Amino acid sequence: MTLATIVDALSSKKGGALLAPAILLVGTALAIGQNQMPPASAEAARTESTAAPAPGIQPAPQKVASGEGGLSAAQRKEVESIIKDYLINNPEVMMEVQSALEAKMDKIQSERTALAVKQNATEIFRPAASPVVGNPKGDVTVIEFFDYNCPYCKKAFHEVAELVEKDKQVKLILKEFPILSKGSEEASKVALAIKLQGKYWEFHRALQEAQGQSNEASALRVAEKLGADMTKLRKDMASPEVKKEIDQTRALAAKLGIQGTPHFLVGDHIIPGAPENLLEQMQKLVMDVRKEGCKVC
Repeated sequence: MTLATIVDALSSKKGGALLAPAILLVGTALAIGQNQMPPASAEAARTESTAAPAPGIQPAPQKVASGEGGLSAAQRKEVESIIKDYLINNPEVMMEVQSALEAKMDKIQSERTALAVKQNATEIFRPAASPVVGNPKGDVTVIEFFDYNCPYCKKAFHEVAELVEKDKQVKLILKEFPILSKGSEEASKVALAIKLQGKYWEFHRALQEAQGQSNEASALRVAEKLGADMTKLRKDMASPEVKKEIDQTRALAAKLGIQGTPHFLVGDHIIPGAPENLLEQMQKLVMDVRKEGCKVC
């Protein structure tokens, strides 16, 4: 293939899609070319090795002739120039490659998470101590990993609440996943402690709707306004049970590959983050699970 043919191929729409592999092939050619024997030299070596030796003379061991071969310096420079010019004139190609890579990585991560969900189904869908809101015997389970200092969790709260309040057959499991700050962990301890007094959802709502950073002081003020037994609350905050729940949630998140908040599971379907149409997505997935069932729940 001539260099002109390469230029024509890369200039086509199909050629654009194949640009990244083409770059790799060119790079490989450049590397191999340095140690590749020219065809003429190879043919000459074969001819010499098969020629009959002169009478009475022991033939010396044959050595393969070495040469520069491959692309010349001028050709190399021209190919590099072609690639550079194409990328400069068609930068959208790199965006397409990046988008394709991200889509592939997302698919791989989703597949890994799906496998991890299956392997940890009991801990996810039937936890011993995680807060449960909505219908404890609901036909579809929704799980949310969240942090009280996560702005996206606060943004998503009203949509999550609307889902639970409108659909009386949804079971919501809230996983306290404090990863953003020390204050986040302090708030989670207060939340899990007030759960023992039957006031978790009211506390959760108040803290998600509150402005500013959540920490022990702000969380205790909310608990007091809700009429919690503060002596019992402080004792329960330091209990092994509360610590165990947070530790187990962190371990579970690690198994699932969850590194940020919020992160939702609707049955065995995954919604990472807080998309603009979160409620719509959750409602659709709830209907899908009702129709198709959950393979691991």
